[in-house]
Amino acid sequence: MEQFIAFGVVGLSTAAIYAVIGSGLVLTYTTTGVFNFAHGAAGMVSAFVYWQFTIGWGWPVPLALIVVLGVFAPLFGVLFGRALAPTQGLGDAEKLVMTIALLSGLIVLARWVWDPNVARSLPTFFADVTPIRVGAVTVTWHQILTMAVAVAVAVGLRILLYRSRIGVEMRATVDDRALVGLTGADPRRANRFAWILGIELAAVGGILIAPMVALDAAQLSLLIVSTYTAAIFGRLRNLPMTFVGAIVVGCLESYLAGYLPQNDYLPGLRLAAPALLLLLALLLFPHGRLRGRDRTLAAVPLPTWSGSAAFAGVVAALGVVLATVLAEADLITYGSIFAFGVIALSFVPLTGFAGQISLCQLSFAGIGAATCAQVGAAGQWWAVPAAMLAAGVAGAVIAIPALRLSGVYLALATAAFAVVLDRWLFNLPPFELFGVRVALFEQGSVSLVGPSLFGFTLDTTAEITVFAAVCLALAGLAVVALRRSRFGRRLIALRDSEAAYATLGGNPLTARILVFALSAALAGLGGALYGMQQQAVTSDQFGLVPGMPIFLIVVMGGLGMVGAGLFTGAVLAGPLAAIPALWPALSNLAQVLPAAGGIAFGGGVLRTGALASMRSEWLGTLRDRLVAPVLALAVALCWIANVTDVIDGWSFTGGVVLAVIGARLWHARRARPPEPETVAVPMEWWGVRKPWMPEDREVLDHAVATAR
Repeated sequence: MEQFIAFGVVGLSTAAIYAVIGSGLVLTYTTTGVFNFAHGAAGMVSAFVYWQFTIGWGWPVPLALIVVLGVFAPLFGVLFGRALAPTQGLGDAEKLVMTIALLSGLIVLARWVWDPNVARSLPTFFADVTPIRVGAVTVTWHQILTMAVAVAVAVGLRILLYRSRIGVEMRATVDDRALVGLTGADPRRANRFAWILGIELAAVGGILIAPMVALDAAQLSLLIVSTYTAAIFGRLRNLPMTFVGAIVVGCLESYLAGYLPQNDYLPGLRLAAPALLLLLALLLFPHGRLRGRDRTLAAVPLPTWSGSAAFAGVVAALGVVLATVLAEADLITYGSIFAFGVIALSFVPLTGFAGQISLCQLSFAGIGAATCAQVGAAGQWWAVPAAMLAAGVAGAVIAIPALRLSGVYLALATAAFAVVLDRWLFNLPPFELFGVRVALFEQGSVSLVGPSLFGFTLDTTAEITVFAAVCLALAGLAVVALRRSRFGRRLIALRDSEAAYATLGGNPLTARILVFALSAALAGLGGALYGMQQQAVTSDQFGLVPGMPIFLIVVMGGLGMVGAGLFTGAVLAGPLAAIPALWPALSNLAQVLPAAGGIAFGGGVLRTGALASMRSEWLGTLRDRLVAPVLALAVALCWIANVTDVIDGWSFTGGVVLAVIGARLWHARRARPPEPETVAVPMEWWGVRKPWMPEDREVLDHAVATAR
């Protein structure tokens, strides 16, 4: 009994922190309509800043708390509010981009400033004060402080929301923002205050929980999963129920740590328990109408077969060029453009066509890689279809319980699934299921080999690169066929209005299961290709955090465009891989770029998508019947010269760049409208003959008006 009470005290102290952070999350969502995925990252950065002041620079704890909570956190809240303000009125995926970009960017920024290879820790508050003993149970003053802060936050929020003018304005803004403005109140001030208070609570929670866990950027940021669960208990609007949810999560974690049996299969369950509880809460609790559902959806372009076939040919040709130009070591890095492209392409039918948000596509890729490694250890050709099948089944399994979810709730469910895989299932030892041996990442990693096709074994990186390029080309054509099919049109109708889709005779449940399975199968194919390219992969490469840049770049490229796959692969395996290789000092900057692009997209800079802008700029050049063949011939000549060792790789790259720039300028010159011909007309009132110029019309009009 004493042990049970001791674990209960630990759970309640942790729950108090979750309640503080969760109340800030609910407060900002109910007031602004923006679900802040970066809420935990704000607390993480505040904890690191507090460590810098107290441990790094030796400041007194009271002074550090005053600066962090009185200056840094409020300014941080103002920046959050201004950064996320433009996301109003966007689609669900686009609205999440900004907060996910902030989450990813803050994690990278924290790792940039504070080296993750250096161990850091924070002491608990009042560590030198003798703990209180209640019977045989010891209660530290840090635990007492956390519970006291939670009570103070609960009472303070109650007074603020129901006994102050700004609190009434905040609650009224939730109901009718326009009407609040008519009463003389300022909705923008209410939103700004909500962001300041929300980030302030995140900072308090981050500082309180940092001494209890490792001071790691990703781990502290993903503690927000537990807070998500508490917020879902309150259905994202009820603060008392959010506190109840925090108590459930905190005590569950504590009792699992104390009473979970010790074997090879259960240690990860304790780490994944908050995510599992989040899934259960999402599935069991009724959810009201999401705020901010009025949104502007971008049109999904209808690709032509001729243009799609030409694009597929370009993708395959690019694979051949890279395989023959790059050395073996470079191919392992830059050849993954096509594997990443297939994974990114899986977002197009799911999110671009059907409007279903998924943050676990890279997890499906991990399932595909693990399946391909276990089934095709000897290079069997059917290992690749098996990887797609396993990932597709996993996608359908996730879709079935999540059928009643949409928007933020669906994003949370898929994020929870990614965390469960990353923290638990991917690390399980082999086990048997219905007589079938199931193994994912044995010893944390798996090795993959290329398949054998038509009696020919793909055993070199160059051959696998070409194979991956062909797979991306074929996958792109399959997505084009889906877009042009009746089912593709239904998916777009499902995205526009599920109610209207059902009214017209469609079955939204079946459509969602099918599109989830299809997109997961594509992601599984990409994971298998990536594992073959890298030759060996670990489970850490397929977690929630590594998948965020892929989601961000796909949205920036254009969710509804088939070219988003190649675009994302080119960005990830191109400049983001080349910058650290060429300039190691800029490696952290390269990791920040996807987050910076996501912030720019959410702020309206790239709102139309990069591919749409590139298409409008280059489509004329590629369709020019003279310029396009000359450009293709120039690139082919450069490639032949490189293959025959006439020029090196740098010369080949420079030649291709010059050819592309020259083609663009040439087309612009050819497309320029001809100068209007000048016609000599008699000017009898001047008594001279001269070319007719535009300014002569003004002189003539003035003369006629004067004569009248």
